[in-house]
Amino acid sequence: MNSVSPIRKIFEGVATRPQMFRLFDRHNQRPDRWETDAAPLYAGEWFEIDEALYDYMLDILPPLWMRGPIFALREFLTGSVTSIFFALRIDGRTRYFHGYCDLSDQGSVEAMRVAIFDRETRPIRAMTREERLEHIWSSTADAYRGYAGDRFPKPMQGQRTIMLWSGGNGTILKLLDDLSDDEIAGKLPVQIRHLPSAAA
Repeated sequence: MNSVSPIRKIFEGVATRPQMFRLFDRHNQRPDRWETDAAPLYAGEWFEIDEALYDYMLDILPPLWMRGPIFALREFLTGSVTSIFFALRIDGRTRYFHGYCDLSDQGSVEAMRVAIFDRETRPIRAMTREERLEHIWSSTADAYRGYAGDRFPKPMQGQRTIMLWSGGNGTILKLLDDLSDDEIAGKLPVQIRHLPSAAA
């Protein structure tokens, strides 16, 4: 049975070229990389890029298909999941996005287009707790993020972890989902640290 992947923004701001390539495979350290189907892990993830990166990706290979300003990458990431690139007119200007869609679901590309448009046309710039956690995961270097191993109780093993500086206790390893609001704020860049919280 296929699990449904929610459509989710994984990075706040416009990704640079190095950031884009890191975001393409931000789950590369997962412990079960070669044993499980990665489609549900990637499908639904999206982030913003600039026009130059959109054009670069369009020029790499002939696209699998192109529908107006939306095209699919010919090379699949896993199973039926591939990169979809969007050029969307939002608030009077064209913006560019990358997302992973599962093409076995015929409505996945349109659902992502609608979700991106809805998210990016909110009247107030804000982030949900989930978006903050995804941004932290996406922007943390591989050496400081990982997955809970044998030192954690069995139900926690395999969940995402982040290294934190705790002052008197030095560096600690903590589950990403268990970060406090203060710890989240401390891991975010200053320009997005004080954005208001948005309802999920």
